[in-house]
Formats: sequence, C-alpha cells, structure tokens
Amino acid sequence: MTSYALLLAPSANRVYAEAAPRLARAELAAFGRVVDVKDTGGQTLGGVEYLTFDTLDGDLTERDIAHLSNLSAAYALFARVGDLLRPVPLHPLQHFDDDLITIPKYAGKTNEQFTRLLLNITLLASANAPAMLAKRLTVLDPLCGRGTTLNQALMYGYDAIGIELDGKDVDAYSAFLRTYLRRKRLKHTAGTTPVRREKRLVARRFEATLGGGQRVLTFAGDTAQARLFLRPGCADVLVTDLPYGVAHGSRAGGAQSRRPLEVLARAVPVWAELLRPGGALGMSWNTHVAGRELVAEVLTGAGLTVVTGPGYEDMSHWVDQAIERDVLVATQPAV
Repeated sequence: MTSYALLLAPSANRVYAEAAPRLARAELAAFGRVVDVKDTGGQTLGGVEYLTFDTLDGDLTERDIAHLSNLSAAYALFARVGDLLRPVPLHPLQHFDDDLITIPKYAGKTNEQFTRLLLNITLLASANAPAMLAKRLTVLDPLCGRGTTLNQALMYGYDAIGIELDGKDVDAYSAFLRTYLRRKRLKHTAGTTPVRREKRLVARRFEATLGGGQRVLTFAGDTAQARLFLRPGCADVLVTDLPYGVAHGSRAGGAQSRRPLEVLARAVPVWAELLRPGGALGMSWNTHVAGRELVAEVLTGAGLTVVTGPGYEDMSHWVDQAIERDVLVATQPAV
C-alpha cells in the first residue's frame, strides 16, 4: 500500500472553489471504478490542504496515473514517503491548448472544472470507462449553449455533438471554433448547412472536421426533435447542464419552457434513443426548481437506470442564493 496526496487546482470561481474539495472526493470515488484507491480524506501538509488516498495494492500503475491525471481538480500529485512528498508526473488527456476551454467568456458559462467533472463521472459510469483513455468516443450535449462541453470533449480527443435552440449561440460557437483553429494553424474543414425534412427546415448544422479526424457537429434546433437530424445510438455519453429556470431548450405551446422538468419530459425519451447500448447520461440542474426524485423518475421512465453508490450521490453543491446544483447519472442497458 502506498499513500498519495493530491493538490487541488485553484478555481477562478470562488464559490466553486469552496465546494471543490468535497466534489473532488466524490469524483475520486467514481474513479474507483477503474482505479483501486481508498480515499483517506483531506489533510493539511505544510499549511496546504491536500486530498489524500491510499492504493489498495502497491504503487499506482502508469494506467492508474493516466486515469487520475484527468481528475477535474487535479493540479499536482505526490507519493508520500515518510514526511516527504515525491512528485508523480500527471499526463492528462489534452489534445489542444488550455485556451480552447478558457478563452470563451460569456454570461451563464458553466464552470470549466465542473464541466470536466460531469463528463468524467458520466464516462466512468458507462461501458466505455476502461477505454476512456484510448478510444475516440462521441460526446453529445443536447443543450450545449456556446459549447463548453463540446470543447472539453475535443480536449479529450473525442468527437462532439451539440444541440442548441438559440441559433445565436450556435453561431457564436462556430465563429469561435473557426477562429481558434485558424489562429492555431490547425488543419480543418468547416461549414454550415440547412437540414430539411419533407421540404421543411428542421435545423441548421455546423460541422468541423479536424486534421486528426476529430469531428464536431452542432445543430441549431429543438433538442426534443433531435431524431429529425440525428440517428439513434450516435453517442457514447450524453452530458448536459440544464438551464437554471431561465428560457431554454424546447418550445411548448409556442413559447420557450422555463421549467427544466418540462424540457426533460419532452426530451429525455429522445436522448435515450441517441445513446448507444451501455452508454451513460449525466446531467446537472437546479434543485430549487426540480427535486432529485422527480428528475430521477423522468430518467427511469425513459428506460434508463440511475447510478447510485460512492460519489454519485454526493455532488449537490451551492452555486448562489437561487441555485443549488445537483448531479444525476443514468445508464442505458447494454445489449
């Protein structure tokens, strides 16, 4: 058995920084699906707080380190040797520079560390957890806004698909990505085309293909009508941060819904169709406008199985006086 100390990255968001140590412990528990470690809590060493854990058998392997390198709040890892800390190099999945994630700034942007955490725990719940380091998976965000989740998927080397009702957000994302790829002098092709069904415009599609073969698709359209422009089983994982009680997502009776449960009731059955067997759906939302049990009922009603156990029930955290954010992950049955 070897003991380790993980130094957590500072967060630009003060409120999230307060929740980060507890969320990191929950995320580490989720990583227990692929790495055998035992959380030993937090500890202050030399006046600095660390997340500490032990291996269950010997030192961390290279594969273990490769997985733990992607912890959303990981900054530096040390093996504990008596009273000393021996640095352990981290090698996170990073196919692009960090500015792919950090450059975009806009009102309502989901915290970047939390976006990574949500993607991680969803991947870890899926049948593809053992292959998350090597396989080019497909990540779908059905309420993608301006693309924070899509960019994190690209950072991991995955393909990304996004759906957003607000065409201005899709245009803003496509403009950013084109500019970014040109500025970095990365080989790519990109273009926007209309999507029609029975002579009716159902969406606008932006597609970018990168030199290494990675692909990004975004659709300006209604997420509840995604089957008009996406085939079933197109995504390995579906990850989204629901609107916090503001206009978003789907149209009911000619007006945008301000109730996340209304969005989910219409959209989750469609989202379930878009997941491959063994895939996983991870979502976060404001519990002040929809209780955890009600959200879980919508997921199970669509044939998904809500994930329970270490880490997956410990991620509720305060965002501001009107928002208490929680997380649910559910899986699609494997064939």
